Amino acid sequence: MHARTAPAAPDRAAADLHSHGDRIVAVLSGTWQLEETTSRFDRLLASSSSASPRSIAFETAALGPWDSSLLIFLRQGQSYCEANDVAFDTTGLPARITALLALATPVPERVLETEAPAPSRVAQLGLAGLAAWDSASSALAFLGEVADSLLRLLTGQVRMQWRTFWVVVQSNGSGALPIVTLIALLVGVIIAFLGAVVLQRFGAGYYVSYLVGYGMLREMGALMTGIIIAGRTGAGFAAELGSMKVTEELDAYSTLGISPVDQLVLPRVLGLFVMMPLLVVYADLVGILGGMGVAIALIDLTPTQFIGGLLSAVSLSDALLGVFKATIFGLIIGFAGCMQGLRTGSDASAVGRSATSAVVLGITLIILANAIVDWLAALWLI
Repeated sequence: MHARTAPAAPDRAAADLHSHGDRIVAVLSGTWQLEETTSRFDRLLASSSSASPRSIAFETAALGPWDSSLLIFLRQGQSYCEANDVAFDTTGLPARITALLALATPVPERVLETEAPAPSRVAQLGLAGLAAWDSASSALAFLGEVADSLLRLLTGQVRMQWRTFWVVVQSNGSGALPIVTLIALLVGVIIAFLGAVVLQRFGAGYYVSYLVGYGMLREMGALMTGIIIAGRTGAGFAAELGSMKVTEELDAYSTLGISPVDQLVLPRVLGLFVMMPLLVVYADLVGILGGMGVAIALIDLTPTQFIGGLLSAVSLSDALLGVFKATIFGLIIGFAGCMQGLRTGSDASAVGRSATSAVVLGITLIILANAIVDWLAALWLI
């Protein structure tokens, strides 16, 4: 038993519905075009002898060229099956038609899970503590890797990239002199100006040389140079290593069995370790010259008087303390910049975030280290 459409020419679209018990097989034939009028699927099904079919299948052996009119017809049948709980069997359809039907099938709306309630203040504090602990543990692990790499370098087990080392030395040597000169000169002038304004009120303007020498050699020379290099070189280290992380160059190093710490981090850290004391000595001299210029202009001191007062108040230990701080600051800047660079994410803005984090972390650790060294120096009366 079967129901069929009105008689059609062999080249026109036709759909014959054959009933096999509770199963209907639709035989599709002819050329299906939008210009031709085709019956709706539900009307054809109404003329079938099976009033309540369980499944609908298709045969397409005689199917000719087709366009979206066939898809519209099949989509009508699919909608009917979904509405009446009838199985829609697509095994007899060509693969292209099956794929297009899958694309045309509407995707059910995704049910969004209800947002979890915001954690309490205590929970937020605990989460912040855990995040800080994880960051500290990661930083200590990285510090251990750098120390291990340095130890293996001293024992001849690592071949360092000396070219990278000398590039860092040159970049933080002659390349950093202009900005260091400007900042150190201005800091020396500011210290001398403030000292002159305050000390002259007590008739002690001569002692401005004490303030300039002590301030530059012990504190401001190393501190300001460290902050400058943290913003200039620390951010550069983070950007360089971050770009290598984004372009998967670091993964290539690991694939080849080469340690990124040995080849990339160690030369940069050692380069800053070598150059920072020299930059601080230079900054101390420039700052003292700037302070001496202000003292000569405002207090009418002679260069001999200024130098004599400076040497009488400042000892060699003050200058060596500033140089010692410089070595620590160099290690901190190299460590912070390289660590943030290796932690860079994979998105487009990750390199910028790493550079910013390197500067913030470097300056924070520099100020903290400066306070600790001053506290220890005060305990030992240096």
